[in-house]
Amino acid sequence: MKALVKEKSEVGLKLQEVDKPKIKSDEVLIKVKATAICGTDLHIWNWDTWASKTIKPPMTVGHEFMGEVIEIGDNVKGLELGDRVSAESHIVGSISRNARAGKLHLDPDTVNLGVDRDGAFAEFVSIPFRNIVKLPDSVDDEMGAILDPFGNAIHATLSFDLVGEDVLITGAGPIGIMSAAIALHVGARKVLITDINDDRLSLAKTVSAVETLNPSKENIKDKMKSMGLKEGFDVGLEMSGSEIALDQMIDSMLMGGNVALLGLPSDTINLDLSKLIFKALNIKSIYGREMFETWYKGLALIDSGLDVKKVITHSFHYTEFEKAFQLLNEGKAGKVILNWC
Repeated sequence: MKALVKEKSEVGLKLQEVDKPKIKSDEVLIKVKATAICGTDLHIWNWDTWASKTIKPPMTVGHEFMGEVIEIGDNVKGLELGDRVSAESHIVGSISRNARAGKLHLDPDTVNLGVDRDGAFAEFVSIPFRNIVKLPDSVDDEMGAILDPFGNAIHATLSFDLVGEDVLITGAGPIGIMSAAIALHVGARKVLITDINDDRLSLAKTVSAVETLNPSKENIKDKMKSMGLKEGFDVGLEMSGSEIALDQMIDSMLMGGNVALLGLPSDTINLDLSKLIFKALNIKSIYGREMFETWYKGLALIDSGLDVKKVITHSFHYTEFEKAFQLLNEGKAGKVILNWC
């Protein structure tokens, strides 16, 4: 089968012929129909510090996908051939304290699809059946392919009570943009998203009625004043992985405010802990999704009328993957789909 592979320690990926996966008794084989490129995949493409320490080539990458069940293991329950599905990309164990307590997203034995084991940028992928999420007819193929990052946005955004709160989001990538839409949908009062890329800010405004700011051109304190904020933002969602953005967020928070950190830095950053302490900020680091409550909430939010589909800006055949990654590296795209059919 065809697959996108990190062949060796260098920038880029290779389209190669690899063996079709063989499933275990508790797994299903999925014919991949659509995949989405994640920020993690961009780190792997660019072979930055994090990627070079984490990925062990050769590795088929990719973890955001949807497809059709074509083979079922002997011990699989609740699935049928032909089911349209997506999947939780964090494959957890069962013996750690957190796993036994039902906190699956905190299991230290987690194996990541497309990072620790061969992933979904391929014609076929094998997945444990417990990780499979059936897709209702209301979720089309492209939306099904981005439910994983949509889940990241849900996990981060709903970490704190947002009703009537003022929210600052730093980083107008796809997850930040979806987070803004979620925050407004569930009752936040004012939501501001910041980025130094004006194209991304324009995209954010097409997805929801969010306030936007380019901190390289405007002063965030002036923007806060025009929005009617007197003391600072109640909730901060850091989605960029930028040291500068995190520093600006801390300066803009209300005393005792809540901050969720999801953005992954490309390298080590400097952080003045005294600023966090003197503002008495509550910090929560976000890793993936809460299994499987986040998936339930995501599908429920879609059913309730939340529409983030416009965050998808481009769609390519998988053979055009180089063009897709180039657009993302240039900051000229939102969510990008690779089609495998």
